[in-house]
Amino acid sequence: MKRRHLLLGGLAAAGATAAGLRPSPEGAPHSAYFARLQKELQEHGPMKPCLVVDLDRLDRNIDRVVASVGRQPGRHLRVVEKSLPSAGLLEYVCQRSGSRRLMSFHQPFLNLDARRWPQADILLGKPLPARSAARFYAQHRGPFQPQQQLQWLIDSPQRLQQYLQLAQSLGQTMRINIEIDVGLHRGGVADDASLIAMLDLITAHPRHLHFAGFMGYDPHVVALPSVVATREELFADAMGRYQHCCDLLRERHPSWWQPDQLTLNAAGSPTYRLHEAESLSNDIAVGTGLLKPSHYDLDTLAEHEPALFIATPVLKASGSAQLPALPKVSQAMAWWNPNFRSTYFIYGGQWGADFVSPTGLRHNPLYGRSANQEMVNASTASALGVDDLIFLRPHITEGTLLQFGDLLALRDGRIVEQWPVFTEGQAEAAALS
Repeated sequence: MKRRHLLLGGLAAAGATAAGLRPSPEGAPHSAYFARLQKELQEHGPMKPCLVVDLDRLDRNIDRVVASVGRQPGRHLRVVEKSLPSAGLLEYVCQRSGSRRLMSFHQPFLNLDARRWPQADILLGKPLPARSAARFYAQHRGPFQPQQQLQWLIDSPQRLQQYLQLAQSLGQTMRINIEIDVGLHRGGVADDASLIAMLDLITAHPRHLHFAGFMGYDPHVVALPSVVATREELFADAMGRYQHCCDLLRERHPSWWQPDQLTLNAAGSPTYRLHEAESLSNDIAVGTGLLKPSHYDLDTLAEHEPALFIATPVLKASGSAQLPALPKVSQAMAWWNPNFRSTYFIYGGQWGADFVSPTGLRHNPLYGRSANQEMVNASTASALGVDDLIFLRPHITEGTLLQFGDLLALRDGRIVEQWPVFTEGQAEAAALS
């Protein structure tokens, strides 16, 4: 065989090998579900980046949580406000679930909660600086009674002393819920001496401090890999720590141990289902799991449905990705990978979210990210044009829900509500009114 034939044969074999390594085309047009959402938003939406809430899916998620919480007599659902920071959305969830209990994490929003829901029972979800608590009282208006309806979360004897001084200066009684470390190690009481010191301080100042309960947050139970410890071991350890604090309370202050009058808060979206097996806690906090962003794709939430999406319009649509000053690289990229043969520039971008529809969308690794007009690539199967919509699924809800203006609530694929989200300006305005 001639050398020329050998060379050609080798090139052909190399080409065949390379072809076998080349990515295959991915993607497809919108599914029927997202095609319907696109049509509704094109006809009635704002045609800018927005968040849409699927009320049908949300209803089913709420019902799943209510059924789980109700498996233990005397147990209540507490709705986590930071995960659902919109008066309309919170009101909807509370009405559907029958709960009037809220968990708040941010002083300006705490003031909005107290103003909007004067009958609510509110538990702080994290210990705030005493100065933040002072600002709440300075800005509070309306019939909500903090001394009966608000529990401040306290994590140390030092912070409790600060709150005592605040209560004395205000002439108020402050209800104190003690954060206990059940294994997360993000703060909270972790030793008997600290807990005893806090209980003794409350005992010594009954006019200004009132013990209201415990809070133990346990997301580590499902977050840690099984090589560290089994989920059963972690959950048993967490509840053992919780039980120990309750036993110490009952031993030192037996008259305080009236569980039906205490808030024994536990769980969170990742672990609420695990608490069906224990009867110590009587107050279960859930928020993000009701909308199920992608960070909450956990086996404990397998029955929950994603109910929140970012929708944003395509501003520009063209063929293969064109990289500035790199025409040959652009050509090679499109030749090698068919998933770079369609290019879209969308309205906004650089969110903490994953593309969900059409399938097969991707960021361009060489062009870079943009919060103004982000480049998105796909195969030609995506079949998008200018003014079509791309849908993304947020990683989380906290913070994300505050980025897009009003939430659009859809029922059966139709916009039925438009809910403003909380702003700190609203809280300041409420304080002046």
